[in-house]
Amino acid sequence: MKTIKLIKSTLLALSIVIMTVSCSDFLDVNDNPNDPSISTPSLTLPVAQTDFAALNARTMTYVGQFFMYNWATPSNWSANQDYPRYNITTTFNTGIFETSYVAIFKNLTYIENYEDATGAVDYSAYRAIAKTIKGFQYQYLVDIYGDIPYTEANLRGANTTPKYDDAETVYTQVIDELTAAAELALNLPGNAEDPASQDVIFGGDMNRWAQFANSIKLRMLVRLSNTGQDAYIKAEIAKIDANGAGYITEDVTANPGYSDNTDKQSPFYGFFRNPSTNSQTDRGDYTVASDYTINYLTGTDDPRRERLYAPAATGGAYKGVYQSTTLPGTGFTSNDLSKVGPGLLVSHDQDQNIMLLAECLLLQAEAVQRGYITTGNAKDLYNEAIEASFATLGVPNAVTAAQTYYSQALPNVSWDASPNKIEAIITQKWVALNGNSSIELWVEYTRTGYPAGLPIPAESGGVRPVRLLYPASEIARNSANVPTLTNQDAFTKAPFWK
Repeated sequence: MKTIKLIKSTLLALSIVIMTVSCSDFLDVNDNPNDPSISTPSLTLPVAQTDFAALNARTMTYVGQFFMYNWATPSNWSANQDYPRYNITTTFNTGIFETSYVAIFKNLTYIENYEDATGAVDYSAYRAIAKTIKGFQYQYLVDIYGDIPYTEANLRGANTTPKYDDAETVYTQVIDELTAAAELALNLPGNAEDPASQDVIFGGDMNRWAQFANSIKLRMLVRLSNTGQDAYIKAEIAKIDANGAGYITEDVTANPGYSDNTDKQSPFYGFFRNPSTNSQTDRGDYTVASDYTINYLTGTDDPRRERLYAPAATGGAYKGVYQSTTLPGTGFTSNDLSKVGPGLLVSHDQDQNIMLLAECLLLQAEAVQRGYITTGNAKDLYNEAIEASFATLGVPNAVTAAQTYYSQALPNVSWDASPNKIEAIITQKWVALNGNSSIELWVEYTRTGYPAGLPIPAESGGVRPVRLLYPASEIARNSANVPTLTNQDAFTKAPFWK
């Protein structure tokens, strides 16, 4: 039996990766971009973006994949014990909270507040970018933790014990910030500094930043669908329509110059493959497909199966296993099962996906179906989303293959054959975001309960988590402000929008 000693907190591992990536050839600088006191927005922005991409690619996707039953662990490894047991404690995946505040928000706040001493350079483009990324990450912190530090956060020495703001209030304020970010991106002053290549996501294309801000805002507004705030949702979507930028038209990705060197690979790829040799990391060997997901993709004749998963080393079949810490050995080892596939692990320098076009199109389809967006056709958007998913995963002849797929008269595959359109949309999102931004799948399941019939591990106690607990490190240093929670609250205290 192979065993590994898993670090309870992912912060140390993430920080090592982040620091090394930040010192890649692309980001080599004389000043230290991780110390804002001696940096500038042009040096700090790519560091913040790289940290942001890595956190979402690794920890947040890994949590989402296991909570949504896409991945499992083979019988010859004792890794990932906490996942099938849903052992949600104050030491479970703390890097989501800690890296957001300690690295990402610290640098983005520095960018927002920076003023050129000479007054000759305007950094409005950088501020618009910082606001947009903060909006993306703050949304997930509310979705995952509830109340969080916001109004007093990121003040460094001025306030090291910030208060916790009400989750719904943070949501509303973040929506306002995204509105402002899109407006700023579209209306820069004439002397605004062009981020250009220092922007490792859009290369300084501010219209695309406005589209991204609008898309994140739409996701937040759709998240409020159960709260009885339809008038507010429609009014905020009208503001999106008014700025004229629309929504993203291609996958949002980051690439600061990933390379085939230690700790410089594209972060998702580097989770599963070693540099230079392309051999499996331990994680690449102990992360395998779940039986439910393989069976679902096979049963719906979905060619994305061959892109999301690889055939088993032994026998060449596509095979998954149920989530458990007590699997039988025969037929359930890592070589017997499908691992992460070629549509997700493309190359060491692959772009790191942040938000897929498929997700945004499905958000629009839901908004149309619910009457929030009054233009467009929900069915067309749904079908376009499936086509975009096929293209992202590299399915051969993607559009034709997608059309063949969604023409099957199957519920949650064909729009017309789906009696519950929202269920169809969320089920397709579950497939499209497998291995990409997968934390979104868990949050959407909490909101909607779809996909229906998703298994729960036998060792979990029969209830899926609806939130994470605040990290022990935060409780220790900010005990007067951190909300008091029990381990059971991870399963009962749902987000405000539930």
